[in-house]
Amino acid sequence: MRRFSAVAFSVVLGALPLAVQADGLSIGEAEYMNSCAQCHGPAGKGDGVISGFLNTKLPDLTQIQKNNGGVFPVSAVYSTIDGQSASGAHGRADMPAWGMRYSRAAPRSLGFYYGPDDEETFIRTRILALVEFISSIQE
Repeated sequence: MRRFSAVAFSVVLGALPLAVQADGLSIGEAEYMNSCAQCHGPAGKGDGVISGFLNTKLPDLTQIQKNNGGVFPVSAVYSTIDGQSASGAHGRADMPAWGMRYSRAAPRSLGFYYGPDDEETFIRTRILALVEFISSIQE
């Protein structure tokens, strides 16, 4: 059983820019605006500034729960963001593997003294915060 690292969690929370925290954004909302809104749009409707340049029509993220019989599919959304279950080095062709991005960001965000458990906690915390934010914008 893996132990939770309180140090890693506090570092993850502290890793966000102070300006974002001052604006009152949750970690998930800040992560969404930083990593997802360019494609999926600020409201999650699939109309981000980059969406017109993509070959794929992006899904309306506010309809995930509705399209799943009224239940928000936490595991499926987590897997999509994480990208571990996708084929290819960068995830699916239409969705980057953000888990890999968070893994690369961990050393910079966690500092010099951290271990494998801390890195995993950092990655999971970022993804879970993002999943929680997406669940909060469901119509």
